[in-house]
Amino acid sequence: MKKQLTLVAVGLSTAVALGLTGCAAGEADAGDGGTDAATATSLADFGDLAALEEAAKAEGQLNVIALPRDWANYGEVLDLFAEKYPEITINEASPDASSAEEIQAAETNAGLDTAPDVFDLGLTVALQNTDTFAPYQVAAWDDIPDELKEPNGLFVGDYGGYMSIGYDSSKFAEPASLDELLGDEYRGAVAINGDPTQAGAAFAAVGLATVQSDGTLDDFQPGIDFFGELNDAGNLLKVDVTTATVASGETPVVFDWDYLNAAHTADNPAWETVILPGVGYAGYYNQAVNKDAPHPAAARLWQEFLYSDEAQNLWLKGGARPVLADAMAEAGTIDEELFAALPASPEETVVPTEEQSTAAGELLGAEWATAVE
Repeated sequence: MKKQLTLVAVGLSTAVALGLTGCAAGEADAGDGGTDAATATSLADFGDLAALEEAAKAEGQLNVIALPRDWANYGEVLDLFAEKYPEITINEASPDASSAEEIQAAETNAGLDTAPDVFDLGLTVALQNTDTFAPYQVAAWDDIPDELKEPNGLFVGDYGGYMSIGYDSSKFAEPASLDELLGDEYRGAVAINGDPTQAGAAFAAVGLATVQSDGTLDDFQPGIDFFGELNDAGNLLKVDVTTATVASGETPVVFDWDYLNAAHTADNPAWETVILPGVGYAGYYNQAVNKDAPHPAAARLWQEFLYSDEAQNLWLKGGARPVLADAMAEAGTIDEELFAALPASPEETVVPTEEQSTAAGELLGAEWATAVE
């Protein structure tokens, strides 16, 4: 297969230079001949996958958070894990929580059996909270592009896509530019998925607006200014986007990842998705293990499962680009039919570096609320 799948292959190979020092991977404490799952940094610390599976089954629980079942096909991902490991009960908490709220849940429930075992996070929040994560390198570690993993395994890219605009084509024509969204016909109609100071998808919406307004990722101010204009025009709809709000018509125009917008056609056949011409904005979400996970073996088994061919193809089925796509294509394990269904990639694509993400997060924290009040 000549056409590559990962976003790195379409221009991001030098964009996410994580370069974090993090904490060094340590050795697991194998007291009494066993493995301390909480300190295990790779499958080798357990011996093999069968030993990890046994340890996870003994714990019998896995706490996940912020995994909507209609987000990148997470429903099928969760169900396949449950089918493979019926001995492990999956506790799904706060499916619509933001990345920042995931970290808050870990802090609030620290030391309790209800704390999240694992996280699924936008890059900005991941970068800000590395002291919350336990280093873990999955068996497929070497096949994950270096640009998409923290060197010690504190967090690792898993699936990605392009920021897009979804719209109800029964009410609106396809928008060809941001400026069109400032028109009177879009009054009270345009929403973003969350708060950009807390949610990765909303952060990326501001990033897209920045580069589409001839700005650069060194300064998100043009993107903030655009959403300020959208708000002043009465067109910014301050409603949290969900499948239900799209299906009901409450949020008829939505900035969101292309794979999330594409999924709404199941509930609204008139729903269409467009990636604006010009510079595109792309990004990956990241997996991480809670350093205080109440079920540390199950947390690590979940990671191994997510980076298996089965789970990666399920994300592809959900319209997302799995991080192992290139390696799977080379090995012949990628679902080529699903790949062919992906929307075309922009000719030029950007994604913020660690430094740019940090600066943008600080700017949004200072300016966003005032811009859209």
